[in-house]
Amino acid sequence: MELLEDIGGKKVLLVGTHGAEGAALQSVLQRRGAAVLSCHWGAPQLQSELRHADAVVFGSTKPHGVPVSCTKPGATIINCARGPLPEKHSYGQQNNPADEKTVGSLAVAMRMQNMVKNMERWIQSQQYRKWDLHSLKLQPLSPVPSDIEISRAQSPKAVDVLAKEIGLLTDEIEIYGQTKAKVRLSLLERLRDQPDGKYVLVAGITPTPLGEGKSTVTVGLVQALTAHLNINSFACLRQPSQGPTFGVKGGAAGGGYAQVIPMEEFNLHLTGDIHAITAANNLLAAAIDARILHENTQSDKSLYNRLVPVVNGVRGFSAIQLARLRRLGINKTDPKTLTEEEISKFVRLDIDPTTITWQRVVDTNDRFLRRITVGQANTEKGFVRQAQFDIAVASEIMAILALTTSLQDMKERLGRMVVANDKKGQPVTAEDLGTPVFVHAGPFANIAHGNSSVLADKIALKLVGEKGFVVTEAGFGADIGMEKFFNIKCRASGLVPSVVVLVATVRALKMHGGGPNVTAGAPLKKEYTEENLQLVADGCCNLQKQIQITQLFGVPVVVALNVFKTDSPAEIDLVCKIAKESGAFDAVPCHHWSAGGKGAVKLAQAVEKAANQKNSFKYLYSLELPIVEKIRIIAQKVYGAQDIELSPAAQSQVDRYTQQGFGNLPICMAKTHLSLSHQPERKGVPTGFILPISDVRASIGAGFIYPLVGTMSTMPGLPTRPCFYDIDLDPITEQVKGLF
Repeated sequence: MELLEDIGGKKVLLVGTHGAEGAALQSVLQRRGAAVLSCHWGAPQLQSELRHADAVVFGSTKPHGVPVSCTKPGATIINCARGPLPEKHSYGQQNNPADEKTVGSLAVAMRMQNMVKNMERWIQSQQYRKWDLHSLKLQPLSPVPSDIEISRAQSPKAVDVLAKEIGLLTDEIEIYGQTKAKVRLSLLERLRDQPDGKYVLVAGITPTPLGEGKSTVTVGLVQALTAHLNINSFACLRQPSQGPTFGVKGGAAGGGYAQVIPMEEFNLHLTGDIHAITAANNLLAAAIDARILHENTQSDKSLYNRLVPVVNGVRGFSAIQLARLRRLGINKTDPKTLTEEEISKFVRLDIDPTTITWQRVVDTNDRFLRRITVGQANTEKGFVRQAQFDIAVASEIMAILALTTSLQDMKERLGRMVVANDKKGQPVTAEDLGTPVFVHAGPFANIAHGNSSVLADKIALKLVGEKGFVVTEAGFGADIGMEKFFNIKCRASGLVPSVVVLVATVRALKMHGGGPNVTAGAPLKKEYTEENLQLVADGCCNLQKQIQITQLFGVPVVVALNVFKTDSPAEIDLVCKIAKESGAFDAVPCHHWSAGGKGAVKLAQAVEKAANQKNSFKYLYSLELPIVEKIRIIAQKVYGAQDIELSPAAQSQVDRYTQQGFGNLPICMAKTHLSLSHQPERKGVPTGFILPISDVRASIGAGFIYPLVGTMSTMPGLPTRPCFYDIDLDPITEQVKGLF
């Protein structure tokens, strides 16, 4: 077709073409407007047709003895035969004007050209793709319906369509149903040369027990950036735990017209990652107790025979066992060559049961699991010990998942997890027992580091492009989630934030100004539903303190006032005025809950401007400082404490971790989120208090030391009236109802 060029109205003779190839050629020629006649080599009319054809295509080699007369002067002859056409001179040179062309070499050239084009297309597909995102239409109602009604009224875009619109390749997503998908880490390699977008952190003031809407602000902000300012943006959120979902606080999908949909899929299990973490965590806990039991009841020889069994007449070490031998300084690979002393060192971890720090977990608020006894069955041969359950999102495995930068990094971190000490005081790690591995992220901020995964942020920063925005959220107040974001997560990721959005509400500020207690499930007192400028002004001390905490890290801060329908214009103006006077780059009232992205446009514009300001980001403390000094810096500079006081048990743990070489890790404080101090009832900005450190634990795999402040528990309890009283399944619609 390339050789024939313009053939409209011309007569083309096909000779010796047959089968699918001949039919296809005839069809294409006719589509181009040619009159096509097909003949086989033995056709009696062949001689006549050759004289009248404007173009002749030989599809096969001419049989011996079949004469070919002269063709029409000026005719184009194309030879598609595999070999040379015999008697070429008999028709190709006698009438000179005939133009014979051989397809073979041209086909090779065209294939080479196609290969180059295909490679160019592939290279282009591997580069950053401009977004072609079509935002869904939003039609807010007044009064605003319930969160779940809003969620179900909006039909979500199919996740594969969304993925294509934001530049993801088909093989870079793993789809879970119609509305969820996981993104493969290969995307980071494909876009490794793509500059990152702007990085925004949403934090907050010290909250009421009801929460002040950081997730809602996060979603509303990206709605405004994307749908109203046409700026590529991503929200990076944590996966909700069933603890608060069925406890007091409810789900974590945002709210009103600024939420993640479908909210029931987001809040209930998502892709099952928390359950995978639970299973792996408890597998390791079971392995610890089982190993102690087996070492207590078996000889060295018996343990060795079971740990390194003979299979098909051969005894061999696994890769994990070889790694353990190297850590023990035993450079042998043949099980038969170990001495009795080396066998004893290899098979016995000699775990001291009183030093076990690895606890079982469950993703439910269950106060009666805060202290338990394990090993009471007769089969456990009297091995009884005190233990406890933590909530699943407090597991170190969750922290590792959120801080890891690659699969290899995750594997190494999991292996480094310290689960106990041996009887000589040396750490026992997960890789001494065997390494559990799997996947995603939702750590709490009061008992973990409280931020979404590093990988989610890195993937999003590549996808939005250099001018785009990635908005992530840190749990609870800036004194907790934001401090850990900067000192732990930013150290792990190497990412530098562009701006902090600090969320405040008039309700919370009134509480800090001396308002009545706010209790989940109880109606708000009139102080919170009527204008009271004095309470607001007095409570702004907490907002000012949180702005000062943000400024410690050298990052511009924009205050987002999450407006409730009971807030008066005078209260809103007062908060914004005080925030700006206290050093905020800007302070903006937000109405995203009732209006979606449209209600957060001014916030988006303020964030865009702030992100272009000078950024002098710095960490709060040096990792080389002693553990106690790092704790003291956080207590004094962030919380406002006069000093700290370590219990004897906490001091003993600090000394042990320092001796074991873990002193240069960052600090992850486990503290109440309801006050800057360790006492939840102390609101505003407490001063002059001594911060008690009751215990100190280590998450070596995740890479931090976490002190427990006061009576802080790692297993929340259910209230008198939990959320699950309102959560039910409708047997007719087959939908979950009652979520919020």
